[in-house]
Amino acid sequence: MITILEGSTFCLSDDLGDVSGDTSGFFAWDTRFLSRLVLRVDGARPLPLSAGRLQHFAAAFYLRNPRVNDLPGDSLSIARRRYVGTGLQERIAVRNESMEPLAFELSLELGADFADIISVKQHDFALGDPEHAPDLPPPAEAQQHGANGALLFSEPGGDAHTRIVLSRPGKLVSGRIVYPLELEPHESWELRLDVLPSLGGEEIETVPAVDRLDEEIETIGDVVEAWTLRVPKLRGGWEALRRAFDQSVADLAALRIRSGAERRPLFAAGMPWFMTVFGRDTAITSLQTLLLGPELAIGALDVLAELQATEVDPGIDAEPGKIVHEVRHGRAAETWFSRYYGSVDSTPLFLVLLAEAFRWTDDTALATRLKGPALRALEWIDRYGDSDGDGFVEYARQTERGLANQSWKDSGDSQRFHDGRLAEPPIAPVEVQGYVYDAKLGLAEMARKAWRDAELADRLEREAAELQTRFNEAFWSDERGGFYALALDREKQRVDSRCSNMGHLLWSGIVPAERVDAVADQLLSETLWSGWGIRTMASDEAAFNPLSYHNGTVWPHDSALAAWGLARHGHVEASRRVARALIEAAGHFNWSLPEVFAGFARAETPFPIAYPTAARPQAWAAGTPILLVRVLLGLEPDRAHQRLVTTAADELPSWLDGLRLEGVRAFGRNWTAAVERGSVTVSEGP
Repeated sequence: MITILEGSTFCLSDDLGDVSGDTSGFFAWDTRFLSRLVLRVDGARPLPLSAGRLQHFAAAFYLRNPRVNDLPGDSLSIARRRYVGTGLQERIAVRNESMEPLAFELSLELGADFADIISVKQHDFALGDPEHAPDLPPPAEAQQHGANGALLFSEPGGDAHTRIVLSRPGKLVSGRIVYPLELEPHESWELRLDVLPSLGGEEIETVPAVDRLDEEIETIGDVVEAWTLRVPKLRGGWEALRRAFDQSVADLAALRIRSGAERRPLFAAGMPWFMTVFGRDTAITSLQTLLLGPELAIGALDVLAELQATEVDPGIDAEPGKIVHEVRHGRAAETWFSRYYGSVDSTPLFLVLLAEAFRWTDDTALATRLKGPALRALEWIDRYGDSDGDGFVEYARQTERGLANQSWKDSGDSQRFHDGRLAEPPIAPVEVQGYVYDAKLGLAEMARKAWRDAELADRLEREAAELQTRFNEAFWSDERGGFYALALDREKQRVDSRCSNMGHLLWSGIVPAERVDAVADQLLSETLWSGWGIRTMASDEAAFNPLSYHNGTVWPHDSALAAWGLARHGHVEASRRVARALIEAAGHFNWSLPEVFAGFARAETPFPIAYPTAARPQAWAAGTPILLVRVLLGLEPDRAHQRLVTTAADELPSWLDGLRLEGVRAFGRNWTAAVERGSVTVSEGP
């Protein structure tokens, strides 16, 4: 599949450029506005030469014709260039490469079914089990009208429309636009089409592609160039790290969307099914990428605060103060929900991000503006998150349409005991307690420094200390070398499988010093460490499966957070081992880390094995190399002295020597970090 996108508008097609499968299409507003776009020459599909993305919003497909009827094979070259922006635009150029005149028919099969994106996603995930794939709506019938032969698809009984404007009129025959062509030797012919979606009155002005295509490409290109110029530049050092960093910058550029009343920029969760606001994913990606500048983190905070729940609504798992899990538009909003709040970790992660953004900026205006949402989020943690008063945050869905599991491992089978049994909700995930601990300490600092509320700061610090004590009594097990259980179940029993979630605890700081070594040993043990990253579940657990979404695969962001935590606790060599393995894995995915890959041991596979439905680009996977550069260089903001500092010990490995990161923004100034002779230095500028 080749995917191009701009904001939340995107197109998935095959290597021919065709939209022909159950899950390909052109999507806008979480609605599929084009479900079929198939090019044929004399009734036959062309043969591929080369295809690929030009930029995140553009792709090209180069084709040749097969031998069919009286048309000799390889007598035609076909080039398709496609762009997405406010709609989809395509240029199709056909050239007679032979020495003889050629007569043939070129046709385009077109269709629009207006399926909502969640139904298409579920269909995609069920393709290995066709009996359980949901039915998708049939395509609407095309109507031809206007002097230029434009096509109009209208949703039966609805207000969604797809208008296709053609630069040349063709004949509509059974859902196909047909062009009888005669080309002299080396003569070329070109067609331009403009796909214009509209929904609920949101109609794009109908003008031919020939008039608006170049202008739109230039506009998008200017935005991308501005992003590229603004982000820090990584030079020298290990080439693989530079390539992964640069590709992450490009992937993150593609994943930027705008949301909220003021259309603030922030990261969508990932392609293709999650080009929207996801509380958890947006918060974690923003944390990972503060190195690129605080603007997107601040945009994310403002949007998430705007979407914060204000009332109890069991139908969408909402309670006052809770941060949104997922936002949908268009047909998905009508069929499923416009906002859904079923995540237990989005709210504490919102607070962690706010505290970290304050540390990077010392922006008291930001802290003041978001004080109300922050206090409401704290109240949700204590009142609704800890619904039974046991001192831990847990989840249990209120609606059957909601997610059964509401931590980051949100698949239905992710919460399992050592013997493979499923845990019953309410479930208190281990990593979420760490997030709450971190959130309360971070908010305590902000309360003391920005809000001038020493009483609140003292209370939050006291609550964090009490949580740490309770947590280490309830979640720690001395068995199998000592580890933190995955969760507590409804009976307050430890869900005693050993999982990667322990790594998040090192990052959040809730692990006492005497247990850090045991956690580090577990993460790098033969059962959790695959050689490419940290498995989500240890290989000697009953439910382990290297192809299970959350029970044995490797998630790059998950391993990167563990690397961050290891470094924070002095396990520098272990942290570098994780970082290096992830960057080496990126090289096998064209430097663009996927959401997840299989958990097979590196000794068994010469390269990391792809997971079939992994999103790519995906926000927190794209954020991973950015975070790893920060971890390897030990970069931290020093708010008290308004400067960027390094905590990295001397004697860095030789593969980091010569590395130079320029243009890191903190406290309104630019900073440069450089590695020379095994040491990191940080200086102001350029």
